Amino acid sequence: MSRDGRSEPTRTQVAIVGAGPAGLLLANVLTAAGIDCVVVEHRSREHIESRARAGFLEQRTLDCLSRHGLAERLTAAAVRHVRCEFRSADRSFTIDYGALAGGRSHWVYPQQLLVGDLVEQLLARGGTVLFSHAAVAIEGIDGDSPRLACRAGDGSLVELACDVVAGCDGARGAARLAIPENRRQTYDQRYPFNWLTVLAEASPAPEQVVYAMHPDGFAGQMPRTPDVSRFYLQCGSDDALADWPDARIRTQLRRRLAGPDGAELGAGRILEKGMLAMRSAVTEPMQFGRLYLAGDAAHVLTPCGAKGMNLAIADAAVLAEACIARFRDGSDALLHAYSEVRLPDVWQSQEFSDWLLALIHGPRPDAGALTYEQRLRRARLAQIERSGSFATTFARRYVG
Repeated sequence: MSRDGRSEPTRTQVAIVGAGPAGLLLANVLTAAGIDCVVVEHRSREHIESRARAGFLEQRTLDCLSRHGLAERLTAAAVRHVRCEFRSADRSFTIDYGALAGGRSHWVYPQQLLVGDLVEQLLARGGTVLFSHAAVAIEGIDGDSPRLACRAGDGSLVELACDVVAGCDGARGAARLAIPENRRQTYDQRYPFNWLTVLAEASPAPEQVVYAMHPDGFAGQMPRTPDVSRFYLQCGSDDALADWPDARIRTQLRRRLAGPDGAELGAGRILEKGMLAMRSAVTEPMQFGRLYLAGDAAHVLTPCGAKGMNLAIADAAVLAEACIARFRDGSDALLHAYSEVRLPDVWQSQEFSDWLLALIHGPRPDAGALTYEQRLRRARLAQIERSGSFATTFARRYVG
């Protein structure tokens, strides 16, 4: 027993906080390499396997999952996307970004299905996930013996002693806050609008993502299945869900998504909806002592450009390689360089998301030169439509 009467902590090499895509990929790769790890997740297994989230995977993400034997179901069920459409009331065009990017694609596979696959594969490999265990303290990360304390659903306290802590528990989790305030810097951007997010039946669904630009605001349609789409509606930064009854949502989707032919496109039965405060953030560095951040714990992205989950998995892949080097080869060089390796990719993705947001949204409310900004947007869209070097650069950055 310890001096305070609690049982001695369980020993593991890597304690992973959060069973999202980053934490589960990391755990799978480490377990396959013979490195002991434990995943701690504050939600139940049923919750994380049913919670609808992002669904666009970049080619590099599919390649990573395939390389580690984690993409069997994904490759059988995912829908390949290689085109997107930019639409306004007076013009519309589709860009084949897959062809411009040398055949690289997006793959549509709902995040909750991927999470379920990764959980199942991890358990089959003999890995450990403590569901319904909330991390309450991460200590000792500036020394040689970090400890993670978590509260189980029955109220009992569970402690893990480890060599490395991987913080994969999102922007509001315990991991990022475990880094002393004077040793981290978070760069924040709050955009002057929200997105209303809607999952709804849509028939027929388009074969590509639609970015619709309208005087009332942006609308987006991201097909998930042949009959269901994820929709986004730009709205005020002070808007609440109560301001958007289903009838208003359908009216605005039909209005904003109608292209130059006037076709009324939009949602049928609404399955779920939410209000997303549009913000981005990056915490630097992505590590402190023996604690390493991955995914939303280190950086938050808007859904624009579908980079968030892909960045999280890329973080986890690099962190897995660094942990393997430490425990198998005795080298900490890759762990020491983790932030330096990941941050350029993080900021490139942030920049692309910000650029695309500016392209598809109208002028900010305080902008005076409306006509000027509209004409700038037309010029940028024309460069994409002409399929020259500008379009190729867009395609390569969009597809990852």
